[in-house]
Amino acid sequence: MFRWRTSHNSEENDSVQKDEKVNELRTAIGPLSGCILQYCTDACLRRYLEARNWNIDKSKKMLEETLKWRSSYKPEEIRWHEVAIEGETGKVYRANFHDRFGRTVLILRPGMQNTQSHDNQMRHLVYLLENAILNLPDDQEQTSWLIDFTGWSLNNSVPIKTARETINILQNHYPERLGMAFLYNPPRIFEAFWKVVKYFLDQKTFEKVKFVYPKNKESVELMKSYFDVDDLPTELGGKVELQYNHEEFSRLMAQDDLKTATKWGLDNKLHHSDNGFLGAADVAPEPAPLAPPAS
Repeated sequence: MFRWRTSHNSEENDSVQKDEKVNELRTAIGPLSGCILQYCTDACLRRYLEARNWNIDKSKKMLEETLKWRSSYKPEEIRWHEVAIEGETGKVYRANFHDRFGRTVLILRPGMQNTQSHDNQMRHLVYLLENAILNLPDDQEQTSWLIDFTGWSLNNSVPIKTARETINILQNHYPERLGMAFLYNPPRIFEAFWKVVKYFLDQKTFEKVKFVYPKNKESVELMKSYFDVDDLPTELGGKVELQYNHEEFSRLMAQDDLKTATKWGLDNKLHHSDNGFLGAADVAPEPAPLAPPAS
């Protein structure tokens, strides 16, 4: 009993110390305003502290670099119709299910690469990162990535530059947002690509990347521990025949653009799309749901 009390008190003291660290970091970064002030919630500061092992100076530097990046890149202002062309093949999209921990799931299909524009590919990815966060439950901070290697080869792989910037954005500007990344059934040739890419990963991120193979019992059990097979597409070891529908996903994203604008107080930034996709101003009160899986 005495040991339990000691442990309990230790947890309370640790919580108090972390709260103090959050306050220290907030003081260190100084006064903020606008979207940057809204971004720097206590939960946000905790993520940066966690990413830098609760070192105030290192966390401050990391956070200031993100605030500078967000001020110029303006991820909260990217709208679906601006990047929709990147999503036509469903190479990256938000799944219509969560994992067993309530995390938003992003499905990435690198074999479905359809463009050559590095900058627009990055904007598309950042848009979907922001959208995944927008759709997190209140008690969840992280997302899961499912990477389906169907159709992937070195011929259609993204350049190392793009892979490196993807990792840089995720690690440095979305710290502690990745819960787990599952690389599903990568071909043997991927090992050559991975040998280069893995050196860009910090240790924390590296430990969150899992290779899974459909014929490996441990892999199958790992997937079941994170996902309900009744939710997963067959390509990822599940039971659902899921076909990506770009028009339906576009309607869903346009509706979410309204939520994003409201969240950040940017309603006046909404405008009509001149291309074939719905801008936020075109959205009906409720979007059509994603197509149900075929029985």
